[in-house]
Parts: sequence; C-alpha cells; structure tokens
Amino acid sequence: MIRRTVDPRWIARGDHPTPQLQRARWRSLDGRWDFAYDDAARFAEPGDVVFDRVITVPFPPESTASGIGDTGFHPRCWYRRVVELDAAERAGCLLLHFGAVDYRARVWANGQLVAHHAGGHTPFSAEVARLVGASGRLEIIVAAEDDPTDLAQPRGKQDWLEEPHEIWYPRTTGIWQTVWLEPVPACRLRRVAWTPHLEHWEMGVSIDVAGPVAAGTTVHVRLTHAGQVLADDRYSTAGRELVRRIAFTDPGIDDFRNQLLWSPSQPTLIEAEIEIWQDGAIVDAVWSYTALRTVGVQGDRFTLNGRPYFLKMVLDQGYWPDTLLAPPSVAALRRDVELARELGFNGVRKHQKLEDPRWLYFCDLLGLLVWAEMPSPYRFTPLAVTRLVAEWTAAVERDASHPCVCAWVPLNESWGVPDLPTNPAHRDYVRALYFLTKTLDPTRPVVGNDGWENVATDIVTIHDYASNPLVLRERYATPESVEGVLQRQQPGGRPLVVPGFTAAQHPVILSEFGGISLRVEVAGAPRESWGYSTARTAEDLAVAYEGVLRALHACRGIAGFCYTQLTDTFQETNGLLTAAREPKFDVARIAAATRGKRKDVAMDVDPEL
Repeated sequence: MIRRTVDPRWIARGDHPTPQLQRARWRSLDGRWDFAYDDAARFAEPGDVVFDRVITVPFPPESTASGIGDTGFHPRCWYRRVVELDAAERAGCLLLHFGAVDYRARVWANGQLVAHHAGGHTPFSAEVARLVGASGRLEIIVAAEDDPTDLAQPRGKQDWLEEPHEIWYPRTTGIWQTVWLEPVPACRLRRVAWTPHLEHWEMGVSIDVAGPVAAGTTVHVRLTHAGQVLADDRYSTAGRELVRRIAFTDPGIDDFRNQLLWSPSQPTLIEAEIEIWQDGAIVDAVWSYTALRTVGVQGDRFTLNGRPYFLKMVLDQGYWPDTLLAPPSVAALRRDVELARELGFNGVRKHQKLEDPRWLYFCDLLGLLVWAEMPSPYRFTPLAVTRLVAEWTAAVERDASHPCVCAWVPLNESWGVPDLPTNPAHRDYVRALYFLTKTLDPTRPVVGNDGWENVATDIVTIHDYASNPLVLRERYATPESVEGVLQRQQPGGRPLVVPGFTAAQHPVILSEFGGISLRVEVAGAPRESWGYSTARTAEDLAVAYEGVLRALHACRGIAGFCYTQLTDTFQETNGLLTAAREPKFDVARIAAATRGKRKDVAMDVDPEL
C-alpha cells in the first residue's frame, strides 16, 4: 500500500465539530456535567431537578466511559453545566451547539427555554448570548427523552430489549456527540454547501447568511490547492442566500486533470476561505473545503469521475466497547478510517448510523468512499414515517458537501416496511424516500431499500451470506447468472425485487456478505459469540476470507461488494478486527485478499487499492 504524508495542519482541522464550517474561535463543553435520571417523569422544570450524580459528556450513560454505565431502561434524564464566559464570548452572539442528543431534547440557558429538537442523530443549536448577564455566568440544562421500547423511533442498531440480542446492541440515551460554544457576529455565515460540476469543470457553492444583511454586503470566496489560487471572487448580496458556480481553468489533458480530481487513491481537497464584508471590513470569516469529483451509475457499473469503479467496501457499525455509539476521541475516528484503508478497502458502508462529521472529514482527507445510511425505525406508522423523513432530510443537508459520500441509503432490509411485497403503502413509502433523496441531492446514487425487495433504486443490492465460495461464484460470475439470482433465488430469505421493478441496466452490488465469526479470547470479549458462519482458528478465518474474496473478484456480474464487517461489535464477533481494533490475522494478508487481482482493470482504476 502506498503511504502518503498528510499535512499536520489538515489533521488538526479534524478536531472541529463541523469540519466544513470552521471559525477560529470555539470551545468544547465536553467533560463533567451534573446528571439525573427521571424515570417517573417527576421533574417538570429545570428547577425541580435533583442532580445526584456526575456524567462525562459526550458519552451516553449506558457506557462505562460516562462514569455511570447503567444499561437499564431510563426514558428520561437531565444534564446541567455552568460555564463562565470570557469577554469575547460575551461580546456578540453566542451559539450553543449540540452534535446529537438521543432522541428528544429541550435546552434551557439561564432558566429560559432556548431549543427543542427531535431526532437522535442530527445537530441543532441555539443563540444564548442575550441571556447572559454582566457576570458572564451561563447555566445550561438539557432534558433528554428516549423511550427505549419505541419501535417507531429511528434507532438503528439500538436494542429495544433490556439485553442486546443477535445483531442489536446496547442503547444510547441523551448526549452522545460534542457540545460546544461558538462566538459569532450578528451577520454571519449559517451554512455553506458545495456541489461539484465536473462536466463543466465548475464548483457550485450555496451560502446562507444569518442576521442583518445591510446594503453593500459582499461575500468573498477564495479557493486554493497546494498554494495555487483556483478562484478569488467577490459577490454582492442583497439577501440571505447566495448561489454561484465557480469556473476553473480546465487543464484539458487527463494527466493534469487527474491532479485536481478526488478519488481514494488521490484524495485531493480544495481549501476555501469565505468572508462576509460590510462597510469595507470583514464581519465574519470561515474555513471550509470541497473537492472535484462525480459519482454515478452507467449501465451496470458504478462510476467515479465518469469511469467505471469497482467498490470494495466494508460494513462499519461505528460502536466502541466503552463508549458505544459515541467515539472515544477524534483520534479513534481517524484510526477507523486508516484501518479500513490498511485492510485494502476503498469504501465503507456506515451501517445504521449517522456518524460524527469528523469521521467523514477523515474519509475525505484520507480517501475512503462512504455509503451514508439512515438509522431505521422498526414499525410502519404515520409517526414513524414523519420522524424518519424529518431526520433523513436533516442528515442529507448535513453531509451532502462531503466528497467521500457516494451513495445514500434511507432504508435497510425492509426494516420499518416489513410487508413491502404485499402492501402498496410500504412500496410507496420506499419510492417516496428514493425520490425525496434524489430531489435533495441529484448528484449521487440512491439505494431505496438495501439488501432485498428492491423497489426504487439506482443500484440493486443483495445481502448473501453463503459461506461456500463456489456458491458465490456460481451466483455472481456473469450478468446472466446474476439475473437468474434476481428472478429465482432469495439469498436472504426475501425476494430480491418486487413486482413492477426491473433490475436490468442497474449495477448489482453484494452489499453484505461474509460475516465469518471468530471469537478472540481477550479481556472484555463477549461471553456469547454470533456470526453468519464460524471459524475455529485465525488460520481458518484467513482461509475462509481469502476464499470468498477470491470468488467475488472472479465475478463479472457485480459492480462491487461490502464485507461484513470491520470490527467485532459486542456479541457479533464477525469482524476482521476485534472490538479493540486488533487484526484477527495478518493485515497484509487481509489487504491482499481485499484488493484481489481483477482482469478487467478498467473497472478498477485506483492504482493504490
């Protein structure tokens, strides 16, 4: 594997909670907060709460890292933190940000309700400076409600039973991503969104401005790469929204074009400095970044930058033993990206989780494609539908500017639509989510329902845990054999397509396979072990992995694959790595099997992977 040196300045940028909208000043509020459970709903207002313990934020109370480690059912809890603000934080507007609170949150600042948010995986914020007096004291109180048995709530892999079972894991309640303060000017950049238009060698930018926009306000955008200025533009604005396309000089020849294109082998990022000017002075300035790249489908192939590209992905659950859904640190997020690359993968399917944006930043920086997937509810009700649509819309808005994201997956394995083949409302729901996502982001493929019962999708996906390499090769060797699987077989026990959907001229990706379990005897290993098939020794696992990967690399009927899975996750011991991120057999051997040797090199244009 080619190892690249990454500029330490870029690595440091990964600490910021919103990597694509960075101001120089911000302050993390992670750390010790007062905490109380409220199982009986005794506390109606913040003043009623009796805080009887301390928690370490942003780790959920179910985790050992929180200092509490209580995995029982607790539908309500409260947090409190008192902050002394410095002069700069008191000088203007002050935003209080929450990365994610599961599931419903109310926030008070110095006794005033300032925010109410529903959705356990998406961010929200509130302006709090107006409530701070001369003392500079800011008391923050958060009430979190999360019914552990509510199956109409988007919950992903969080178990609704008291003990984790099969493929479901411990619950996450309350704050589980960074809480932070950010002093901002009254007139400020609220959001910056990037859309590459490679066919015209242009970069689209959409800028939303908050606060008063005076006459004569201008926005200055400067794009650079490796010290070279690509664009230096100034725009007049009379409103809160600015949409422009920035044209680059087309190098013309592919060799020179490729130097500016983003791919896993060459993840070229473009730096952006954006300023708001009023009366000849800068009133706000942010750092951002983007990249030139396109993803899509052509016939039966996935494409990157207009060329067929074979996806070699790994399923990543995004859990850690001591912190659950919350990452232990920014370094841990970066390390998971590095590990996926070291094992030979060019992409990750982040499964049933909207990951911390800093993980996406390192995927952008280090070069790892991502299938972004919505955590599922498990019931089909009007409430479940409205909840998922609202949160999925916010998720697409949050992550659409990350160049690493190459596909959207709103539903998985018919979770939340259990009667998809027979219930027209379930099918209409999948179609609605597919077209909603295509409307929010027309630039990426959408997988309406991953794994089986394809009804509306740009990529036909199959979950097949056959452990015999000969079976896999027989099923997926040619487009003709794949067509036979789609029409006559049910590898996951469910039909692969529903009536009315035609799979012809769609790429087919084996988006789950493998799942070979090997329980490693180490401290903290689960008492029970689960997987789709079992290996007795590390050598058995190595031979089995090499066998199924060799079989798939010989198949010409698929456009990519996703192996289950990157790490052991609680009782599910089918990771290539343990839960502690230690390899179960030699990394070089894993990587060689992952990369494989394909004869159709045009499908696999990444020289590194």
